[in-house]
Amino acid sequence: MSLSEFCTKSGVSQSTMYKILEEKREPNLRTIRQIIHAINILSRPDDDNFVAVIASSTFMKSLPRTMDVDGRTINIKEYTISTVEDAIIAAVRAERDGALAIVCAPIIALTVEKILRIPVSPVMPLGSVLKALDVIKGIV
Repeated sequence: MSLSEFCTKSGVSQSTMYKILEEKREPNLRTIRQIIHAINILSRPDDDNFVAVIASSTFMKSLPRTMDVDGRTINIKEYTISTVEDAIIAAVRAERDGALAIVCAPIIALTVEKILRIPVSPVMPLGSVLKALDVIKGIV
């Protein structure tokens, strides 16, 4: 892997990495964490790679266990929650567990993006809302 590829995966700029490698700069704690996190992800076997889904137990019932990404199988790990506070804690726990990314409700996605270093994708359940509106049409 080239230094450029590693910098992309770790989120550390190339100029910062060159200065560290040439001993012209001491890395700060955040940079060290980014480097260690990237090394941990890159060095783990493919079957340990997972995406975390943070949602209620009702949502989890229909969730697949794996997904295919560019010919690789990525596991899906569930983090069941019932409150917003649980969701934020679960997001931090998922990152510490080594999640590649997180899928969660939009209500917490913005907060979680600010505190984590991994990608966060909010669930946009438009289909569910449209179904609920159809049901209500029949009631009113």
